[in-house]
Amino acid sequence: MSETALTVQPVILCGGAGTRLWPLSRAGFPKQFLCLAGDQSLFQQAVQRASGLAASDIALVAPLIVCNEDHRFLALEQLREISTVPAALLLEPVARNTAAALSLAALAAMASAAGGDAILVVTPSDHAVADLPAFTWAMQAAIHEAAKNSIVILGVKPDSPETGYGYIRASQHDGVSSAPTGESLAVVAFVEKPDLATAQAYFADGNYFWNAGMFVLKASVWMAALESFRPDIAAATRLAWSQRTTDQHFVRPGKSEFAAVPSVSVDYAVM
Repeated sequence: MSETALTVQPVILCGGAGTRLWPLSRAGFPKQFLCLAGDQSLFQQAVQRASGLAASDIALVAPLIVCNEDHRFLALEQLREISTVPAALLLEPVARNTAAALSLAALAAMASAAGGDAILVVTPSDHAVADLPAFTWAMQAAIHEAAKNSIVILGVKPDSPETGYGYIRASQHDGVSSAPTGESLAVVAFVEKPDLATAQAYFADGNYFWNAGMFVLKASVWMAALESFRPDIAAATRLAWSQRTTDQHFVRPGKSEFAAVPSVSVDYAVM
């Protein structure tokens, strides 16, 4: 490991209820904890994908898991099954969307001797990734970009005019409309889930990517951006974090303070 290796803090967001997959997915057993393909749950796969990002110049620390209080033992048991000891399970007493979840992780990383101002690799826990080498290569490229104080979001090159996803409009690069895997492009705009005609236009254009909801950025860069665009969320999350209690792996922000955090996604709060 290089002495100048980048410290990377995996952050797995698994607070979702998975309501769209009911009845397989239920409040007490949401889809990220289901084994939908193979013998590992989507959550376990997400943790292991993140653990595969280490390189000679990338030093991984133990993952932070952000999950619902009700799922704490389920998450801990699934981590035990894959021999993973988390840095902490950050337990949300109520769901407050991804801006608050990411902020909890950023504050935890900054308070940690292991993490410090680590580069956060933030991934949902309910994705299925077919091409693991491509994912790893793209993530490692994103980590090096984030080391320059950039906010990096991963886009997926569409293979069809899908209406069920939000899109990222990216800049063209040297007149080439479609980016190769792992190439960094500037974001021009975020766009909502389109109707079919609009999705077909996006697909034909070649500069539109599915929004994967995966972010790579320094903890301090996230907090500075949040304080600039949504100081109310930043202040409320900091207050909840200041009232935290710790019980072994479990870290609980102040319950009433966290309930007062505005419920807004990363996309709407900052992106």
